[in-house]
Amino acid sequence: MLLELFAVLTIVSLVYNAATADRVKPATALYAGPFVRVDGKAVAYRRWGTHGTPIILLGGFLVPSSVWDGVGKLLGRDHRVFALDLPPFGYTERKGPYTLRGWIEIVRAFETRFGLQRPVLVGHSLGAAVVVAEALWHRADLKGIVLIDGDAISARGAPSWLGKMLVGPWFTSLYRVATSSDWIFRRALAGAYPHHPSFTREFLEEWERPFKLEGTLDAFRTMLQYGIQGFQLSQLRTVRVPALVLWGTQDTVDSVPSGRKSARALRAPFLPLAGAGHLSMLAAPNAIAREVDSFARH
Repeated sequence: MLLELFAVLTIVSLVYNAATADRVKPATALYAGPFVRVDGKAVAYRRWGTHGTPIILLGGFLVPSSVWDGVGKLLGRDHRVFALDLPPFGYTERKGPYTLRGWIEIVRAFETRFGLQRPVLVGHSLGAAVVVAEALWHRADLKGIVLIDGDAISARGAPSWLGKMLVGPWFTSLYRVATSSDWIFRRALAGAYPHHPSFTREFLEEWERPFKLEGTLDAFRTMLQYGIQGFQLSQLRTVRVPALVLWGTQDTVDSVPSGRKSARALRAPFLPLAGAGHLSMLAAPNAIAREVDSFARH
């Protein structure tokens, strides 16, 4: 009986996957750009401003660069601002390695490509670990770093057997169903964005569309082995560039106390963002832009 059920589910999955194959598309079919080729990858980015201190905005796990629109427009009045999609998130080509070293190579190649000397790096959530990595490995090339709702602390990866389990046509079907569900995205986003306005279809599509980029499912499976990438508090204490930590007071993804610990280790001011959750750049763009602008001017 179980064997028959497995066979039926497999057949149904194969049929469903064939019927939805056209959902998987190259990046250029999902995002109009701009793109730039750096480190052997087509990297999607957004930009604001034409003069002033260069500022690079890096999002967190699963977070597309569109979340920076409000902050970017405000900072772009007086700074050259860029928001990058680090793979396998947003619309950047799905080519690994999906590691801190790999992401830093992309950021540094991007800096060279656009002639960005001593930028301020701003990292949200997982992106916080990326900006700390550059501060540790290339501190002379940075003006400073800003961590937003990300403590830059590492955690263990998934068991090695899990990646082997997440294969087969049924898992592909589950992935496509889940990443096309408005209900799932509404629930997840509501938890990270308290007091949010009504989610429009356009807003939800900004989050759902990157999951349709070819190679995304395989990339996520590959990332499982790395866990939550980052550092230990003792390593944060060795950072020698100016730092600032901003944190939503209602963040339920990364706790406020963990943010305070990282701020102390970095010898950095810790500034709470009242009423904001994990996606504080959406809830408090004015406050974030004001603090980053002040930080970049010193």
